[in-house]
Amino acid sequence: MCFTVNVNLVKEEIEERYGISFPAKYRYEPSYYYHAFSLPELPAICSGNDSYIDILKWGLIPSWVKSSSDAGEIRMKTFNARSESIDTKPSFAESFRTMRCIIPVSGFFEWQHRGNLKVPWYIYAAGEKILSLAGLYSKWVHSGTGEDIYTFSIVTTAANELMAAIHNSGKRMPVILKPTEENKWLDTSLPLNVIKDLLKPSEDGVLKAHTIGPLIKDRRADRNTAALIEPFDYNANTLFP
Repeated sequence: MCFTVNVNLVKEEIEERYGISFPAKYRYEPSYYYHAFSLPELPAICSGNDSYIDILKWGLIPSWVKSSSDAGEIRMKTFNARSESIDTKPSFAESFRTMRCIIPVSGFFEWQHRGNLKVPWYIYAAGEKILSLAGLYSKWVHSGTGEDIYTFSIVTTAANELMAAIHNSGKRMPVILKPTEENKWLDTSLPLNVIKDLLKPSEDGVLKAHTIGPLIKDRRADRNTAALIEPFDYNANTLFP
């Protein structure tokens, strides 16, 4: 799964990378630590919008949801969308057809099971500074206020060799788009079978990873710090010297 990301990217870095600007008034703040269950807002490049970078809330609310209580409940179950059922599951099918997005991140975090231990890892790009995660988004109209609420989900797929060793409990990873695939993912005029072919594990060599310290587990600490992603030796790391 993919519930925790590093988006320590200033707005100019994102704008230069994707050739699109933030709106004049934007609420995005860079952070080393964004966790889905805190329901953060993250920058996104969305299909159907080449004017500015959007700010979306994590946890997709489908347009057909009726009440705000139902919206709050379903949002906690849609942080990720499995690629295998993305075109058939009611929560995601409409967005897959017409509302796809890219979530730019510096990296993401996963936990590896070693006996009774859960060891945190930081995963990031081997080359490019920014990873383009495939996402879906949706517009839901709040049943009480009439406000338009824009939300997103990160698409996941089967793990590649690196991620299978790290995320060894579920063997999943986010879909990471190559630069040459980004425009295809956002192009809603392409056949869906072409789009679904993009939802594959990353090739070997795209990602690097290292273990990090226990700071990420400390809910009382400020985790928006470079110390969060510094390598940490657990004296049992024989996977990736």
